[in-house]
Amino acid sequence: MDLESIEIRSVSQGWWPPKAEPIIALDDIVCRFAGGEVTAIIGPSGCGKSTLLQITRGLLTPTRGTVAFRYRNEGAIEDGPQARMATVWQGFHLFPWLSVIDNVAFGLKMAGVSRELCHAKAAQAVKDVDLAGFEKKYPRQLSGGMRQRVGIARALVLDPTVLLLDEPFGALDAQTRLVLQEQLARLVERTRVTVLLVTHSIEEAILLGDRILVMTARPGRIAAELPVALPRPRSLEMMHDPAFGGLFDRIYGLLRDQVMRSMAQM
Repeated sequence: MDLESIEIRSVSQGWWPPKAEPIIALDDIVCRFAGGEVTAIIGPSGCGKSTLLQITRGLLTPTRGTVAFRYRNEGAIEDGPQARMATVWQGFHLFPWLSVIDNVAFGLKMAGVSRELCHAKAAQAVKDVDLAGFEKKYPRQLSGGMRQRVGIARALVLDPTVLLLDEPFGALDAQTRLVLQEQLARLVERTRVTVLLVTHSIEEAILLGDRILVMTARPGRIAAELPVALPRPRSLEMMHDPAFGGLFDRIYGLLRDQVMRSMAQM
């Protein structure tokens, strides 16, 4: 079966701590992540972007609503089990005592894959993120950008149906972030894995996304869903395209008032 879509059906998430005001992170979220596409989720800090990602991943049970995985099966579209998923977080989360190739192979090893196949798949994944020659290095010997590429390789080596990216470049300097955005754009275009990308960067959302969901300040709702009609392959040079600038301005216009609301909540 091929993944048709992930449907978020009226999902809300709240917490009611004792002797404190309730926290409503998400309020009646209805959206759809199309299979084989990159959906970028952007919104002000604290709007529930990462919460939505965790619910989709199955790490958090929503207060209300459901997540459905829809598959194409002999011409019909039907609900099915949770897709095979992998996540890259903002933090690197590498094992400092393992080499690059052993970090990448770790998930395969835990899944019982043979040592030879683990090594072959991990070596290819390292090559795919342009780290060939660094297989025997340790995380402390790598730059931040290189460590995050190891994290991406560790996710992709599992051959996920869905790749979830939660601010993957948020901890990096601006120059490194730009380079990795372009590298990730090429990687995503080549693999055509379904991607859910949480980001604060409008440029990143446009460069990587096929569709962009703009969220409101808390409680998070979907304010707009915008298609990205720019052609692929995409590179940083596309930022000079008037169509890129027009979409940037539209997203910024939607976000500006929401960011002001979010700041007032702090």
